Amino acid sequence: MKKFFESLANVWKIDELRNRIVFTLGLLLVYRFGAHVTLPGIDATQLDGLTGQTKNGIGSILDMFTGGAFSKASILALGIMPYISASIVVQLMGIAIPYLQKLQKDGESGRKKLNQITRWLTIAITLVQGPGYIYNLRQTLPATAFNPEFFSFYFLFISVAILVTGTIFAMWLGEKITDKGIGNGISLLIMVGILARMPQAFAQEFTSTITNNNGGPMLLVIEIIVWLLVIISCVLLVMAVRKIPVQYARRTVSGEFEQDANGANRQFIPLKLNASGVMPIIFAQAIMFIPAALAKLSQSDLSQSIAAEFSNVFGFWYCLVFALLIIIFTYFYTAITVPTNKMADDLKRSSGFIPGIRPGVETSDYLDKIMSLITFPGSLFLALIAVFPAVVHNAGVQQQWAMFFGGTSLIIMVGVAIDTIQQINSYILNRHYDSLMKSGKNRKAVA
Repeated sequence: MKKFFESLANVWKIDELRNRIVFTLGLLLVYRFGAHVTLPGIDATQLDGLTGQTKNGIGSILDMFTGGAFSKASILALGIMPYISASIVVQLMGIAIPYLQKLQKDGESGRKKLNQITRWLTIAITLVQGPGYIYNLRQTLPATAFNPEFFSFYFLFISVAILVTGTIFAMWLGEKITDKGIGNGISLLIMVGILARMPQAFAQEFTSTITNNNGGPMLLVIEIIVWLLVIISCVLLVMAVRKIPVQYARRTVSGEFEQDANGANRQFIPLKLNASGVMPIIFAQAIMFIPAALAKLSQSDLSQSIAAEFSNVFGFWYCLVFALLIIIFTYFYTAITVPTNKMADDLKRSSGFIPGIRPGVETSDYLDKIMSLITFPGSLFLALIAVFPAVVHNAGVQQQWAMFFGGTSLIIMVGVAIDTIQQINSYILNRHYDSLMKSGKNRKAVA
C-alpha cells in the first residue's frame, strides 16, 4: 500500500502528466454531463417505457455502451458508437479499395486523410441511426412525453440534428483526449460509459442477495471472487504473447554482415494471443442483430420463434451462434491486421532472421503458421469470456451485474486500463520515475 501511494505521488510530481490527467478527467466529466441532458421537446419524467426497453436483451447492451444515454433520450444517445462503426468500415474497406490502401502506407498525411474520411462516414451513419432512434422513441414513449409543438417533422429534423451534433461532439472529445490527455480518448469514453452503470448494477445485486436474502453475504462474496478471477483471465488474454526469437547480423567496418557469436543482438517478435482485441465480439454482435430484425418482418410462428431466440442475449442458441461467430471473426480479423508478409520483409531488410528459418517466404509462412496455432486457443478463450455473462446470469446473478462478468464491456475496460497504465508508465520512465513498474530501482530525476 505504501508503494502505491508513493507511485501516485510520483505521478503527481510530473507537471506534464498531471496536466494531462486533469485535462482527461475534465473532458470525461463533460461527456458524462451531456449523457444526462434530454433532447428538447421530451419530458424526462416519462421515460419509463424507454428505460424498460433497455433493461433486457440487446437494448441493455446499447445502453451500456452509451453510459445510460440511450435510455435517457439524451443528446448523446447514440454516443461514440457511430464513430466506432465508421472506423471498422474504413478499416475493412482498406482491404479492397486501392486508394485506402495507399493512404494507409502514406504515413502521417495518409492517416489524416483516413481520419477525415472516417469523420464524414460517422456523420452519414448518424444520419441513418438518428431517425431510427427518434422513431423508436415515438413507438415506445406515450404521446404525452412529447411537446405538442415538437411532435412533427420539425421535431424530427431538430432531434436528428442534435443527435448528429452530439456524436460529433463526443468524437471531438475523444480526439482531444488522445492529443492532449492520457490514453486513447475514444476507448476511454466507452469505458467511462460502461463504468457509469457498474455502481447501480452492483447495488441491485447487493439488494437481491443481502436485503432480499437471496443467497446471503456468502453468495455475494463468491460472485466477487469469480468476477475478480474473470478480470485476471481477461488481463492474461490481453497481455499474452508468443515470443518468436530473432537474431540480427552485425555490420562490420567494411560494410559486410557477420553473425554475432555472443548473441547480443538477439531479440524477439511478440505475437499476441489475441491480436484482434475486442473487434471479433463487436463484429459478431452486429451480425446477431440481423436474424431478430429479419424475423420480425414476418408474422409466422417460426419467425416469431427465431426473433425470440435471437433477442435473448442469455439464451442457449444466441450464445452458441455468438461464440461460433467470434471464433470465425477472430481468424478473419487477425488475418487482415497481422501482416506476416510485411513482417518477414521488414525482418529481411533489417538483416534479421529467425534461427533455423530462411528469410523471405519461409519466414512469412512460419509466422503465419504460428499465428494460426495461437489464434485458435485465443479465439476459444475470447468466445468463452463473451458468453460467460449468460452463464452467470442463468446461475442466478442479476442481469445488469452479470454483464460485467465478461463480454465486450469487460474486455474493453481491461484493455483500456492496461493501455492507459502503460502510457503513464512511459511518462514516469521518461522522467526517471519507475516506482509503478514491477521491477527496477527508483532513480533520481535528472535536472
